[in-house]
Amino acid sequence: MRAFQLQNIGQSAQITTASKPTPKAGEVLIKIKACGLNFADLLMVKGTYQDIPALPFTLGVEPAGFVEALGEGVTQLNVGDRVVVYHGHGGLAEFGCFPADQCNLMPDNMSFTDAAGFLVAYGTSHLALDHRAKLKAGETLLVLGAAGGIGLTAVEIGKRMGATVIACARGAEKLAVAAKAGADHLIDSDTQDLRAVVKSLGGADVVYDPIGGDLFKAALRACNPEARIIPVGFASGEVPQIPANILLVKNLDVIGFYWGGYLKFAPKVLHDSLDTLLGWYAAGELHPHVSHTLPLERTNEALELLRTRKSTGKVVVTI
Repeated sequence: MRAFQLQNIGQSAQITTASKPTPKAGEVLIKIKACGLNFADLLMVKGTYQDIPALPFTLGVEPAGFVEALGEGVTQLNVGDRVVVYHGHGGLAEFGCFPADQCNLMPDNMSFTDAAGFLVAYGTSHLALDHRAKLKAGETLLVLGAAGGIGLTAVEIGKRMGATVIACARGAEKLAVAAKAGADHLIDSDTQDLRAVVKSLGGADVVYDPIGGDLFKAALRACNPEARIIPVGFASGEVPQIPANILLVKNLDVIGFYWGGYLKFAPKVLHDSLDTLLGWYAAGELHPHVSHTLPLERTNEALELLRTRKSTGKVVVTI
């Protein structure tokens, strides 16, 4: 089979020929049809991600496809089931073996492209806003990087939860995407003063930040008393240092959040969240935005779209 594998940290991954795997006990073999790309893939190539498999390994954390074979003891799935998986690697290949308990049945009306761009982005935003920040209807949510893979889903889910959403992104084209997802107010981070605009709108009660850097610092100063700030990533490349005096004066909460960690210490919380989200999708209440789909042989090109922030929503590789 073909697989997009990383041989050495810091070098480009390439398509190689690998042996088709056989599922172990508790696993299923999936014929993969699509795989979503994430910043985690870029960080793994650089060697800076928090969980990196032993080399060489196949990239891709978010595959979707058909169950082709069952490992010993698997009873909750059947051959032919359409599933989407969150796993640390292995999705950018024609076949992959994954733990059955990490597989989620796809709604009948969900395409493989939508499925491959769904779990990480929507799962991150829902668990962060609902479980961690406890966002309430009527509050003001500020979303940084609001046209990106997870930022856009935070806009959509924030509106679904009844918040007033301020979307911050770079340029009119990206802001138009955020507006279509339901944002009430738009801030162009290239031309506008984020702190001033947010303050003029009454301040932020919750800040959702996949960017870090200077935008985090500005958002921190635009918060209302008792606001909650959730760093979910550092796409700017700068991990902000948080001044404790501002937290003290404004009674702010900075909430740590790593979605994938829930698989290890509280998997039911994560799976319950995904059940809710897939139900919302089945009911027509969520609308994934995939700006680019490219075939497996163009995966490096697809990763470059992510690295240079030329995509909006998700980038999906089809197989």
